[in-house]
Amino acid sequence: MGIRPGGPVPVPAQLPPVLLARDHLGGDVAQQLKTKQVRRVGKGVFLPADMPHRPLDVALAQIVAAHEQLTAPHCISHESAALVWGLPLWQAPGLVHVRTSTHAGSARPRSVRRHDETTPAELMTQVNGLPVTSLALTAVDCARTMPALDALVVLDAALRAGLCHEDVTAVLDTMPGRRGTRRARLLARHADGGAESPRETWTRFHLLQAGMPTPVTQVPVPTRRGTYWADMGIAEWHLLIEYDGRDKYTDLAVVWDEKLRQDAITATGSHMLRVIGNTHPKTFVADVLTHAPPGWRPTPRPELNH
Repeated sequence: MGIRPGGPVPVPAQLPPVLLARDHLGGDVAQQLKTKQVRRVGKGVFLPADMPHRPLDVALAQIVAAHEQLTAPHCISHESAALVWGLPLWQAPGLVHVRTSTHAGSARPRSVRRHDETTPAELMTQVNGLPVTSLALTAVDCARTMPALDALVVLDAALRAGLCHEDVTAVLDTMPGRRGTRRARLLARHADGGAESPRETWTRFHLLQAGMPTPVTQVPVPTRRGTYWADMGIAEWHLLIEYDGRDKYTDLAVVWDEKLRQDAITATGSHMLRVIGNTHPKTFVADVLTHAPPGWRPTPRPELNH
């Protein structure tokens, strides 16, 4: 794992100002809806109309609302806790996940997914006033229950936020025999805090899934123009791999700077392969394979196939 100086680091999310219909007279809410001061983002849950209503913003609002509406002791968990911690997700959660040891028959909003598990006090904390699972337990719960790519996005980001592999192992050691624990251990071995975005994780995930050598993240490349950093690389193949969003090259100055950067890197003898958002994984995996030495064979990683 490499860390690029000045690279982004996840920080806890800023919680949105949620308005609950239960706390206001019905006419007040109706009037605010009519005048477009608020927008409904869930049953009885509203956000100011002038703030962003992206899927993750709506998911955060639903988390805050669920916490306010739940009467039984609970702890925000799984991908919902990841969102509160400020970890990026591959996709916004459709439900609010909570851990609770209270009987399942207790009243709860329909948007809440209850996990009937006791949570040790040392694995709970407060983030911006919300009760959430610790960063380590959050990462473990996600690794136990989410699809492999989604889980790896969370694990990568948790490591980048300061979690250690040893922290993950310590939590898993308290869960012998529980569903998903073995799979979580296997996934955690592939986690790398050098990933600076979900799309970088996505690129590395498909390389690993295809059996490629494990890429090194955030590779420093000394050149005649100074040291540049590549998203990842396969050192033994002298190959650097970059994920580029399509909107990166809308500025001509950026395009020119990137050309100078690539020319300087190529002059060192390294090969540069670029992956963009609409590239099919099979396409860039095939491109990577063209750099494999004769007789090379992939390493199966079945834990990444589900």
